[in-house]
Amino acid sequence: MKKIIVFGGLNMDMSIESSRIPSAGESVVGRGFLATPGGKGGNQAVAAARMGADTFMVGKVGNDHNGRKITSELTNHGVSVMSVSLTARAATGVALIVRSQSEYFSIVDPGANQKMSYEEVRSAIHGLGQHKNIFLMSLGVDFDVAMQALACAKRNRLFTMLNASGRHELPDEAYQGLDLLIINRTDCAYLSGIQPVDDEACERALRLFADKGVKDTVILLKERGSATLVDGSYLRVPGYEVDVVDASCGGDTYVGELAARLSEGGSLAESMVYASAAAALSLTKVGAQESIPSWSEVQSFVEDHRTRA
Repeated sequence: MKKIIVFGGLNMDMSIESSRIPSAGESVVGRGFLATPGGKGGNQAVAAARMGADTFMVGKVGNDHNGRKITSELTNHGVSVMSVSLTARAATGVALIVRSQSEYFSIVDPGANQKMSYEEVRSAIHGLGQHKNIFLMSLGVDFDVAMQALACAKRNRLFTMLNASGRHELPDEAYQGLDLLIINRTDCAYLSGIQPVDDEACERALRLFADKGVKDTVILLKERGSATLVDGSYLRVPGYEVDVVDASCGGDTYVGELAARLSEGGSLAESMVYASAAAALSLTKVGAQESIPSWSEVQSFVEDHRTRA
């Protein structure tokens, strides 16, 4: 099994449930307040580790209660935090989240995430990055540092995965030689100018990213599943129907599970099936990392649906 090196944001998520997303200037009554460890990087690392992958987190937290809580929970989930450092120059990142059935929105103060230097990430890559280990990166960190880290991972011949988000224009060199790009519908539209509203539009977007030099791209389509190209042919893997309680960690769970299956030598198409199942299960529970299922739960879920099909 290959190691998975995760570089991304570490935040304390403070979330509250609402019957609907409020309009600008409106106050609504909420319920179910939670303060739990999160951040795209942290969530994806936990998802990979809970699927059985040998997972290492690279990141930074503040020298405060939230930072200690985040690193403690990562360790409890089986993630190595040897490359997570503390800083006194900023507080741990915080995300404010409103949950409303299958929708959510968040506002993030990245805090200590912005203090991570390229030299620290490079040191982690050189220490852990044997040939073809997986480098999984999201963009909840300093953007320039992220682009330098991605280039370093490519030079060191790691399998590079980028979960692009947050309305960042990517330079041409970020696409070139990237092994796997993972984006949702909003980020697909922003990066490609193509709204993936149907299979034809999805395929056009996927081919656009391939033309930019990306080896494989996966577009997350919520209830429609996820889509990619396999040997040049379009493939959409259906999602699973579940009663959605909290959608805030579905995408991160998908990405972490996808990395875990790929680390074990699974094909992209097969890995997408299990990633869809993991994401669906996470939607049935409240919270971020505590909603992520175990590998045995994902296996049982997939087999149960295959039996009923």
